[in-house]
Amino acid sequence: MLISNNNLTDFRTSGLPDFPAQAGYHFPAEWTKHEATWLSWPHKEESWPGKIVTIYPKYCEFIKALTEGEVVRINVKDEYMAAFAKQQLQLVDADLSKIEFFEFESNDAWCRDHGPAFLINPVTKQKAIVDWGYNAWGGKYPPFDLDDVIPTKIANHYGLPVYHPGIVMEGGSVDFNGKSTILTTTACLLNPNRNPHLNQGQIEEYLRNYYGAEQILWLGDGIVGDDTDGHIDDITRFVNEDTVVTVVEENKNDDNYHLLQENLQTLKTMRLLNGKQLNIIELPMPDAVVYDDMRLPASYANFYIGNAAVVVPTYRCANDDKALDILTKCFPDRKVIGIDSTDIIWGLGSFHCLSQQEPAL
Repeated sequence: MLISNNNLTDFRTSGLPDFPAQAGYHFPAEWTKHEATWLSWPHKEESWPGKIVTIYPKYCEFIKALTEGEVVRINVKDEYMAAFAKQQLQLVDADLSKIEFFEFESNDAWCRDHGPAFLINPVTKQKAIVDWGYNAWGGKYPPFDLDDVIPTKIANHYGLPVYHPGIVMEGGSVDFNGKSTILTTTACLLNPNRNPHLNQGQIEEYLRNYYGAEQILWLGDGIVGDDTDGHIDDITRFVNEDTVVTVVEENKNDDNYHLLQENLQTLKTMRLLNGKQLNIIELPMPDAVVYDDMRLPASYANFYIGNAAVVVPTYRCANDDKALDILTKCFPDRKVIGIDSTDIIWGLGSFHCLSQQEPAL
């Protein structure tokens, strides 16, 4: 079934407090139970020049793994794109009964950044959506007008309150521990190609007001090849409320070595709201993935935490198994699955970049 509702008229925020935090909403941790995972079907050939057809088998394996524990909701342009997607999904024996298609056309596939930021209110048992501004990572890849309105389309389809902060923010730039702490990077959120009129303190205020957070922890640079200007989901991720995994490079001659060491040292100085130090688990980096003389942002940190499985990008190298072993210990209640992302990363992102969770109430 293809669901269509392209209404952009906001009708559910009247009478509510100005900010979601004032109304009791917060953005839950990714390991909180999901109702669904949202995706936007990949179709922009410029994002995978010369290789887009090669990504579908592994992309569909990703969807198949998610359907073992939750519904997957996919934005598509029209019934023809939905039919093509179903055809590809059938090739990997994905459970189509757990997959829903929505006629919400996108410019590109990176739903972590253009998709809805779902909030929950644990007292009233209600959801809301934040529709941050989206400018394709500082205007790098126009057009992005279709991506920019997807959260409001989804909110209006479900009759949910939708908040518009009026600034640029991407889902891949922030990570959450579910206990009022957000982890992010100065390289991305303080980049003048996002919100040049805001300083660090003002950006922190937006994060508190619209994500329901109290504490913002800042790291520095992202990895080499990351065209997002340093998204956190390529370097450091919460795996529980007081533990992070962070990627480190063992080769001192690699361009990522020093910047990841700096991030590691910064993490060691951080304290949570309760005064505790972070538990820090080091995760290796894969061998450099290079295509057309371009270093790609391959990282094991770009995993996605689903209800039944944690899906980890792998890169056909010796550290794949090491990374999977480490993450298996981090998620004893879930199956940890490695899926080859060597072709997908040519698009400069992987499974976490492609997905956005919808929490269950």
